[in-house]
Formats: sequence, C-alpha cells, structure tokens
Amino acid sequence: MSSQAAFAAALLDVHSPCPEGLCSANGADPASRFAVYRNNVQSSLINALAESYPVVLQLVGEAFFGAMAAMFVQAQPPQSPLMSRYGQDFADFIAAFKPASSVPYLADVARLEQLRTRAYHAADASPVRPEEITAALAHPQTLSTLSVELHPSVHLLDSTWPVVAIWAAHQRQNSLAGIDLQQGQQALVLRNHLDVEVFAIEPGASVFIRHLSEGQSLLLAAESSPPFDLAQTLGLMIAHNAICDLNNKELP
Repeated sequence: MSSQAAFAAALLDVHSPCPEGLCSANGADPASRFAVYRNNVQSSLINALAESYPVVLQLVGEAFFGAMAAMFVQAQPPQSPLMSRYGQDFADFIAAFKPASSVPYLADVARLEQLRTRAYHAADASPVRPEEITAALAHPQTLSTLSVELHPSVHLLDSTWPVVAIWAAHQRQNSLAGIDLQQGQQALVLRNHLDVEVFAIEPGASVFIRHLSEGQSLLLAAESSPPFDLAQTLGLMIAHNAICDLNNKELP
C-alpha cells in the first residue's frame, strides 16, 4: 500500500494508528494532530449524510443517526470528490443495520430522500409546452404511436410503507399520528424548474410511467398497466413539466 493510500485508509479507520512518517511544522505531536484531522474528516462526512437525509435524522434522532452514519462512513468511504453523490447506498446500509429494525420504514424513507437528491442534481431539459401536448392528445388515433421522453429528474419509488406521507409529515414537524403505516405508497419524484417535488400516485400510474420511461407508446403503456386515472396522471405530469419531448412513430 502506498503512503497516500495508507494515509487515506487511516483517516476512516478510528482504530488505525497514526501513519508513519508524519511530522508537524510547529513540533506538535503528529499523532494528536492526525487524530484531530481524522475527526474533522469523519464529522464532515456524517454532516453530509445528515444534510442529504434530514427526515431519517428526525426519525431516529441525532445520537442514533450519528452512530449509524459513522459506521457507514467507515464501511463505505467516498469514491467521488462530489459530496452530492456520497451516501447513494445509505438506504441499503440502513436496511441491513439491525439496530434500525425497530423503524422498518426507515430504509424506504432514505430511498425517497436519495431520489430527491438525484432529482435535484439531474440534467436540465426543456419541458414540452402544455399546449403542444394537448394538441397531440387531441387525436385519439395517434395514441398508439405517440411516446414521450420524461425529464431526467423523474424517479419512481414503490414502497410497502407510506413513505410520502411520512416524509411530508416531517416537512411540517408533524407526528405520524393518523398515518396508516400498513398502507404502502408509490412516489413520483421530479424537479419542476428549481423545485424538487414529491407526489403520491396510484400503483397503476407508477407502472404506466415506468412503461413510458421504457419507450412504450401512451396507448400500450396505459393498456399494460393496472387500472388508474389516466387523465389525472397525464395532467399531473403536464402541469409539473415532467415531459420534455414527444415522439410520434407511425405504424408500418
């Protein structure tokens, strides 16, 4: 292992000794200075996770979150200099973290928050104007050939827990009272201009949007999905700028 790799590894392993060869310009003990630096690095990574997963933090409290995040940092150090990408596997870590099993919906809440981060940093794309979409939909015979391109920020999450309701409650500092924890939800996440938005949608609507993302025509996507309100779903997508291109491929 190179001296640089050894230094990086020791930064994330609290049980590792101070790397050999370090010295301090002012004569201070290198081990003490390194311990301070290591603590600052780990604290900054834990703080980055806390900023990305604020509802997870609220659900378990600062002490529990800090301990869980510290274990994640040691197990999965950053692989990119972009802190916005750090913690992409935090939800899977939470799902396997036994002390968190008393909050069974915690991992899915983390997945929802990760999708919000991904939506925020997704590429820009100009939405199709509502009147263009309305004009295209005015001809029923085109529905079998018309497909759409979704905005790069569009993401879906199918959960066995009411993740949207849980997340929304914590935006208003409300409790979970009144939320049926046995009722799963499907989440639609997207960036509308500069705002990341989260919606609870019907199961059939979630399947429909997935079909659209795979390039299926509107008609085929609708027919291949469980029952849902097509007009409401398209209205939601149009109103929140989720469609950025229309493709009309004529049948042979």
